[in-house]
Amino acid sequence: MYQAVRARMCALVCGARAARRRLSKRRDAGMVTSEYAMGIVAAVAFAVVLYKVVTSGAVSAELQGIVKRALDARM
Repeated sequence: MYQAVRARMCALVCGARAARRRLSKRRDAGMVTSEYAMGIVAAVAFAVVLYKVVTSGAVSAELQGIVKRALDARM
C-alpha cells in the first residue's frame, strides 16, 4: 500500500514539475515582430481617435467651461 501511494505521489509531483517547465517556456517566448507592429498600429489609432475627440468643438468647449468654473471658484 505504501509503495502504491508513494508511486502515485511521485507521478503527481513529476507531472506538476513538467507542467511548470512548459508554462515557463511559454511565458518567456515573448511577442514576435508582427505582434509588436500590430500593437503599435493599434496604439497610434487609439491616440488619433482620442486626439480627435478631445479637440472637437463640443469637448473643447466643455473642457474650457470646466477650467473657467474652477478658476472662478471662491476659496
